[in-house]
Amino acid sequence: MLDHLFQVWMRLIHDWGYAGTFLITVVGFTVFPVPIELVVPSAAYWATQGATDIRLVVLVAALGTWSGASIAFLVARSVGRPLILRYGKYVFVPEKKWLLAEAWILHYSSMGVFFAQLLPIVRHVISLPAGAARMSWRRFSVSFLAGALIECSLLAWFGAHVLGGQRDLMSDPRALRHAIEAKLWWVIAAAVVLLGLYVVMDLLGRRAKAAAGRR
Repeated sequence: MLDHLFQVWMRLIHDWGYAGTFLITVVGFTVFPVPIELVVPSAAYWATQGATDIRLVVLVAALGTWSGASIAFLVARSVGRPLILRYGKYVFVPEKKWLLAEAWILHYSSMGVFFAQLLPIVRHVISLPAGAARMSWRRFSVSFLAGALIECSLLAWFGAHVLGGQRDLMSDPRALRHAIEAKLWWVIAAAVVLLGLYVVMDLLGRRAKAAAGRR
């Protein structure tokens, strides 16, 4: 199933260029959670072959994810938390994912939206609790776009430099998917390290404020 879908995504990226990349990323952040880790490296690979410009690939992918997330954000703001908890499982947002993203957004707010772009599971649903919590759309957009540009830049670099020398992978979607998943661990590791540093700083800041309040 996933391999067949990946073939469809690859064909759209190859045949439609920027429009295909934009369409897939929009859909991936609204209706169906398409892994951006598969889309952006593939688009970046085709950019190295002269089909597109890699800088525009990064921009288009980031704008696509933001557009999809903004739609989800506005829908969540309109329908509210109870309906999403009740019907979310029918649109790939089970209660477990919702509660994880909700706890994240309630604790970290704008920075939570930023760091969510670096985390595979949270990034696709973070817009829903942010919308339901009625976060400012401007704050949400700035934080989301900042994180999305960084994430898409990392993934594009990966696609251009790590996959660029293995042209045979582009004719074998299953092998390409496995190669991306096997070699992309360092991006996730870097995100976890950055997140860990932020959590530590946040914890120290809260303790400092609490100590100052007791004086």
